[in-house]
Amino acid sequence: MTAGPRARLIASTIATVQEHGVHAAGLSELLKRSNASRNSLYQHFPSGKGELMEAAARIVSRVVYSHVSRMADALPTAPSPERWLDELLAFWRTELESSDYRAGSFMMAAALDELDPSLQSAAGQAFAEWTARLADGLVAAGVERGAACSLSGLLLSVIEGAIVQSRALKSSHPFDDARNQLAVLLRHHLEAR
Repeated sequence: MTAGPRARLIASTIATVQEHGVHAAGLSELLKRSNASRNSLYQHFPSGKGELMEAAARIVSRVVYSHVSRMADALPTAPSPERWLDELLAFWRTELESSDYRAGSFMMAAALDELDPSLQSAAGQAFAEWTARLADGLVAAGVERGAACSLSGLLLSVIEGAIVQSRALKSSHPFDDARNQLAVLLRHHLEAR
């Protein structure tokens, strides 16, 4: 089944922002990439590009939240911190590798968009929700709440940084470093319970 113009517009917006950032995602590029008309854009997003960006941000937020939630639930019974981290990181790493290191972080691009406070706010809310959900998983695995909140924020910050470095280096090596060092830290917190 072929996706309709709304779905194509959102998908092309996500891909364009991941590759080039918010400001490079011009309306003409989005319409061309989605094979949608200007009429379709305004039919589905009457307020234009800003509304389209916010819709894309909500979808990305939900997709990542779903992965983070699954991983948070899996942590208490994970066979090892290393295996858990491999699965957590694979969500971002696999997309980067399969895009030849072009697909960066939509939320990071949105967070850096100082010209659109509502998009920046949506990114902040997404990061806060992901952090809180990961913290819940750490608490369920026996980590004290304060440490869990701090550790979950650090995990997401390291992931975002690994995405940036991997894109710049055209290599997954930053994900290897992140996994190895986060495993030491995670093991320390899990064994301290």
